[in-house]
Amino acid sequence: MSGSIDADLDRPIWAALTTKQAHLGYGDALARRYHLDVAPFAAVASETPAAYQALLQLLLPHEQAAVLRSDESIGPLDGLQITHAGVIHQMIARHRTAASVDDHDVIRLGDADGKDMLELAQKTKPGPFGKRTGEMGNYIGIREQGRLIAMAGERMRVDGYVEISAVCVDEDYRGRGLAGRLIKVLRREIEQRGDTPFLHVFSNNTSAIGLYERLGFELRRTFQLTRVGHADSRSAAVA
Repeated sequence: MSGSIDADLDRPIWAALTTKQAHLGYGDALARRYHLDVAPFAAVASETPAAYQALLQLLLPHEQAAVLRSDESIGPLDGLQITHAGVIHQMIARHRTAASVDDHDVIRLGDADGKDMLELAQKTKPGPFGKRTGEMGNYIGIREQGRLIAMAGERMRVDGYVEISAVCVDEDYRGRGLAGRLIKVLRREIEQRGDTPFLHVFSNNTSAIGLYERLGFELRRTFQLTRVGHADSRSAAVA
């Protein structure tokens, strides 16, 4: 893969919002964000005071956006509040898998499943998931006796890469390998389209990292996840 394409992974939110997912957000040449009911993520074109001031113009006084940043600090800025939320590992499956995939009871999730998807995400907390998150890509799941017990889907998309996200399993059904099965199905489909799957996970989520490593994902780089908002903000819109 070319270095220029691979470089999109160094700023995946910006790359997605300025290309394949521009229709899911808004902003200008300095800063862009997803619509809040899609995802709480935002990005700036460069780590400059002007870009962050442009980002603030996209946020209501009480709102905060989640931003992936490098280890570099831009220092204090007038009117800007930056809160550290954790270290993120970006992992990628560079080598195509030849492993068999068990998809016998895997179903496609769509608009009719929206309520169940949102409830499962709120219960299991796999990461930010809003009413329109399902519009970001393909979502699959497993139902048992009509109940949605597991799901996973595609989130950010850039040229050549698709992010796997919202991997979650109801606590009553864990230990059955459902998460791994869903990831394998999505990985196969992404690779069949000619793209490479990647994902993001908190550095302290060792159980998830172990699963992803067993499935063939490897650490590419780390980010600082920060919450950005107005300096007088007293509520966090990012969970």
